Amino acid sequence: MSHSPLIQELIDALCCLPGVGPKSAQRMAYYLLERDRDGARAMATSLVAAADNIGHCTECRTFTEAELCDVCASNRRDRSLLCIVEMPTDAHALEQSTGYKGLYYILMGHLSPLDGIGPEDVGLDQLAIKLDEGEVKELIVATNSTVEGEATAHYIAELARARDINVSRIAHGIPLGGELEYVDGQTLFHAFSGRRQL
Repeated sequence: MSHSPLIQELIDALCCLPGVGPKSAQRMAYYLLERDRDGARAMATSLVAAADNIGHCTECRTFTEAELCDVCASNRRDRSLLCIVEMPTDAHALEQSTGYKGLYYILMGHLSPLDGIGPEDVGLDQLAIKLDEGEVKELIVATNSTVEGEATAHYIAELARARDINVSRIAHGIPLGGELEYVDGQTLFHAFSGRRQL
């Protein structure tokens, strides 16, 4: 039995979400239609409003409805300190979990030559211009510890060193409460090689 055209269109639309395949999208569609039509309408309204009104901050590139996001607009942030992250969710996690008071620069991805994603695609050309302005004195690279994240971190470090800007990389290692026998080899290697004096 095939779906009606509108149900199939809804399923196809839900499939655009990361990690959502046809079966999951079908379950979501049926749930919304059977159990929560008001929720479906609210979701549709919110999606249209977000798609029409949310852009990128002109300074850090995060999502915002204004020209500058709240962090970049704040006069309480240390403008000499810049933390580079891959996605807005990474900046949000750091903001919630650390006492960091500098600014952010969001790449909206990472370098991936195999996928055709180069420096301009993740805003590294704009970052170079920002670094040339001379306000940034220290760069903290907080890209993910994947092959692409490491390559991106290396590229950013070269940009910073060419401008005599201090650059550091966030530490990677064993999670709090983690047991060594269950930690993957790459994480263990980074934790061991990045050890510090007690």
